[in-house]
Amino acid sequence: MTGRPQNVKGKRAWRHWLVALVLLPLSVVQAAVTLKEDAPKTYTVKKDDTLWDIANLFLDKPWLWPQLWRTNTQIVNPHLIYPGDVLRIRMVDGQPVLEVAREKKRLTLTPSTQKQTKPAPINALPWSAIAPYVNQNEIIAKDKYEILPHLLGNQRGGIRFISDDLVLSRSYGRPQDQYRVVRKQSTIEDLDGNVLGIQIHHIANAKMVESNIPTQWLVKVDNSNLEARRGDRLYSGKTPEPQDMILQPATSQRAHVVGNLHQHELLGKNDVVVVDLGSEDIQPGTVMGIYAQGPDIIDGDEPRYASESNAVKSPFNDGSTVIQPALKIGELVIFKTFDKASYGIITRAREMVKNGDIVANP
Repeated sequence: MTGRPQNVKGKRAWRHWLVALVLLPLSVVQAAVTLKEDAPKTYTVKKDDTLWDIANLFLDKPWLWPQLWRTNTQIVNPHLIYPGDVLRIRMVDGQPVLEVAREKKRLTLTPSTQKQTKPAPINALPWSAIAPYVNQNEIIAKDKYEILPHLLGNQRGGIRFISDDLVLSRSYGRPQDQYRVVRKQSTIEDLDGNVLGIQIHHIANAKMVESNIPTQWLVKVDNSNLEARRGDRLYSGKTPEPQDMILQPATSQRAHVVGNLHQHELLGKNDVVVVDLGSEDIQPGTVMGIYAQGPDIIDGDEPRYASESNAVKSPFNDGSTVIQPALKIGELVIFKTFDKASYGIITRAREMVKNGDIVANP
C-alpha cells in the first residue's frame, strides 16, 4: 500500500480558509458576553493553539468570540490571531473587551533585499483533525453514485492498482480527460431510513488514455493516495471549493448525528460526524449543541425503562410514560456541507457522542 502524499498547495489553501473566518454583523449577535470565572487576565498565543481553544479559555460560549472585540477598533479581524500575540481583558462600561499586544514585524536585511516576516495566524479549528477530510471525503446523491463507471482490471490480472498502472473500466456518458478514483465508505441515512447520500473517499486520480473501446475505457492511475481496487468508481465531479465560514450559533435548526467517517459507535472530541442537515439548512461555521436523550421510563410500582423486555407500556395517555429531557453533552462546528448532509467536528464532549444524538442551538 502506498503512503498518502502531502498536497502542500491544497493544505495551505484550506489552512488559510480555516483562519479567514468573517466577522458577524453586530445586528446578528447582540447577546451579552460573560467571561468564565477562571478566565485569564492575559494570555500569550502559542504556535500550536487554535482559535477555538483560546475562545474556550475566556468564554463558556466560544462562538461569541467576535463580541469581545466589538469596541476595539485596533482589531480588523478577530479571527486572525498570531503566535506571540498577548491577549488582555479590560472592562468597558461593565462589559469585557479584549485587547492584543502584537509583536512588531521583523526585518531581514541582505545586500540586495529587504524582507518583512511574521508568523502565520493560528488555525480556527484543529487542522490535524480536519485535514484528512476536507479534500478526501464527500457525500454525493445515491443515483449519481450508482451510474459512475467502475474499474474492471488490467492486463496483468492485478487486483490492486497504483500510480502509472493502466486499468480497464466500464464507460458511461461522455469521456472526460481527468477523473477521481473514489470508493464507497457508507450509505448515509436519516433516523427514518431515508437515504441522504453515499459517502465516498478519494483514492487516486485517473487520466483517460483510450475512450474508443466499445463499452469500456482505458485509464491511467495517477497521484495515488491509496491502492485502487476493482469496483472503485471514476468520478468526474470537481473537488469541492473551500466554503466561507461564519462563526455563529445555530438558531432554529434541529437535527441528529447520523454517522461518522469511520463507522465508530462512540465518538469524542475532534471526531468528525455526519449531521442530517444540508446546504440549504445550515452554513459552515455554525456551532451546534449536542444533546443526548435517555430512554422512556414506564412508571409504576417498579419503574422500568421502555426498552426492557418486561416493561409494559400503557395503551392510554395516563402519564405513566416518562419522556426524559435531552441533556447537553457537547458542541460541534459544521465545516463542510452537501445537498442533504454536513460534516461537523466535535469541539467539546463531556460524554461519548453516538448516532441518534440531537444537534440544535448551543
